[in-house]
Amino acid sequence: MTKPSYQYTQHPHVENRKAKHPAKLNADADAGVLGAAKLTINQRFGLAITKSVGTMWAAYAFFALSLVSLPAAIMTGDTVIIVAWVAQTFLQLVLLPIIIVGQNLQAAKTEIRAIATYEDATAILEEAKEIQAHLADQDKALSHLIDKMTALEAKLEAAQLATKRTK
Repeated sequence: MTKPSYQYTQHPHVENRKAKHPAKLNADADAGVLGAAKLTINQRFGLAITKSVGTMWAAYAFFALSLVSLPAAIMTGDTVIIVAWVAQTFLQLVLLPIIIVGQNLQAAKTEIRAIATYEDATAILEEAKEIQAHLADQDKALSHLIDKMTALEAKLEAAQLATKRTK
């Protein structure tokens, strides 16, 4: 009988993972879009505009702004101009901030799921470590049993050999 000879080798990613946390876009802390240390001036400008336009208050303001040209469009009586006003003024102005609000909500939910996935992966890693420790203990117990079996086999063979000699 041979003893178990498995040697656990930890994957190098495990140590790297301990030092890192889930990836988050935290613009307030100057985290770059792709993890860079600082946001560029263009990124800051774009983020500021997106934050201000991507609110329901901006949607309300754009709705009010779109109503300014509505009477003129209606007074023309031209269907093409009224349809153009709806498509080019009302829908574009009002839907843009509402879409951004929806995307922000989806992004927040995605980040929550990403953090939960990270925590789940960390928990699974810890469980795997416990399983490795349990298996190591079982290997020790098996090695002890194999040693006992080897000793018993040796004694049995010696007894059988002694019995053959006495016959």
